[in-house]
Amino acid sequence: MTEPTFQIRPIAYVRSTRRETVDDNWDAERATIILADGYGEEALAGLDGFSHVDILFLFDRVPLERIETGARHPRGRSDWPMVGIFAQRGKNRPNRIGLTTCRLLRISGRSLEVAGLDAIDGTPVIDIKPVMREFLPRGDISQPAWSQELMAGYWTDAPQ
Repeated sequence: MTEPTFQIRPIAYVRSTRRETVDDNWDAERATIILADGYGEEALAGLDGFSHVDILFLFDRVPLERIETGARHPRGRSDWPMVGIFAQRGKNRPNRIGLTTCRLLRISGRSLEVAGLDAIDGTPVIDIKPVMREFLPRGDISQPAWSQELMAGYWTDAPQ
């Protein structure tokens, strides 16, 4: 049986001052998401009623030869356990799809201004979804200690 393939076209692009994929302090980042040609401002109608949006994007600058399909040490740190690519959120994923929940700051025409988007300038956006309380996790969330250590400075300045 042949594996199906899918073709996804960008619906928007990220404009940001961040041009490098540095792992930390993303909450300080403000980015603008500009809809691609063919999408009018009516595609954003009603989105301004939401405080947050989920942005799905493509890690388009990850070379295919760097894709991980097995296990690795997150951020290459051997003091953290070897875990499978699906147990982490690294950019070297098989389909190179990223997902971030961002604060929606404002909408102007065909553009959204967001805070906390961990995507660099020029990144293709493949979907925008409003964050609804009913889609958030129900019940307690658990995660291993190494992942909490990894995320310590991801959104804010790294602890000294």
